[in-house]
Parts: sequence; structure tokens; C-alpha cells
Amino acid sequence: MEKLMHLILLVSLSELCVSENTTVVYGMEGETITVSCAYSPKENKWREKSWCKHVNKTECQHVVSARRFWLQFLKKWNGNTSIADNIHTGVLTVTLERLQKQDAGLYQCKTDFLGEARTLKKVKVEVLGAGVMETQAPEEPKILQSISRLPEAHFNAFVCIITVLLVAKLLTAVLIFTIASRQRSGATREGSHILNQHQRLPLTVQEN
Repeated sequence: MEKLMHLILLVSLSELCVSENTTVVYGMEGETITVSCAYSPKENKWREKSWCKHVNKTECQHVVSARRFWLQFLKKWNGNTSIADNIHTGVLTVTLERLQKQDAGLYQCKTDFLGEARTLKKVKVEVLGAGVMETQAPEEPKILQSISRLPEAHFNAFVCIITVLLVAKLLTAVLIFTIASRQRSGATREGSHILNQHQRLPLTVQEN
């Protein structure tokens, strides 16, 4: 029964928290973030690998491509973005330095070969300003205001956590109710068995 509850909880978590296969990476303005995109070396060893930024749902604008055929592990730069490819371990590494607000957005690692493109990973970059780290007095109106100003990804994570807690409480209540019902059922059967024994006792005495 407990395994079934755990399975239901895991399924609920997957449905609530994963709307698409996108990794969210947070970074402060002026700092550096690194993104790793894994791939199969056997299938993608000689394919061109690149990093692009989505300008809309269907178009991804090229930012930088990894070196091909020789010295793939050396970084290749475009502005504040660098890319390096380790074809032996199958890891494409993208680094964004000196983050700025305009660096925020949806990106993807991808491979190309003869016009065929494959997405390795989608990454949503969130750039946080210095004001986000400022602490505030623990007044309830300010806490509510700070929550309302969180980025959409933060708000979704907050809603996800609250929903998971409610689902966990519901599953716990169902489990307790099921155990209690089984215990009451067992007690009822035991009482009926004792009552039947008492009813049979006078008949045995009369036969003697």
C-alpha cells in the first residue's frame, strides 16, 4: 500500500513540476554561469554543435558554434559567450560571463549535420538583479509583495511546492483512513467469532 502511495506521489510530482524538458539556470548580473549539455559521443561525435537563443517559439538565433574536427576542447567565443566540446565524454559546455539583463531568455544546445538539427537541451536563463538579494524586514505585506514580484519560474516553483504538500497530506489521510478501516473490520470479525462461541456453549451442556 505504501509503495502505491509513493508511486502516485511521484507521478503527481512529474505532472505538476515538468511541463517541458527545459532546465532553468539562475545567475546574478555581472557573474558567470555554465551550462553542460550531454550527448552520445558515438552518434554525435562529428556533428556540428552550437548554442542558439530563441527569438520566438520556432526560430532560434545562432550565438556560437564549437570547433570541429580538431581541438574541439578549446573554447570558441562570441561576445561574452564561449563554447567547448569534449567529444570523448560527450559533454558540450557553454559559459556566459559578465551576465546582463539582455542575456536572459530561452536557449538550446543543438547539433547539425547535412541540414538535420537535433536539440540536446533547452535552457532558460534567468538574470537576477542585485536588488533581489537585498533582505527586508519580516513584515507580512512586504513578504507578499516580494512573492508577487518573483519571476514566472520562481512563482511556478512556489505553486508546485504548495501543491505537492497538499497532495502529500491528502495521500497521508487516505492511508490513515485505510489502516483504520482494516483495524475496525478485523475487530468486528473477532467480536462475531466470540459471540458465536458463546451461543454454542448452552447446546453443548444440554447434550451432556
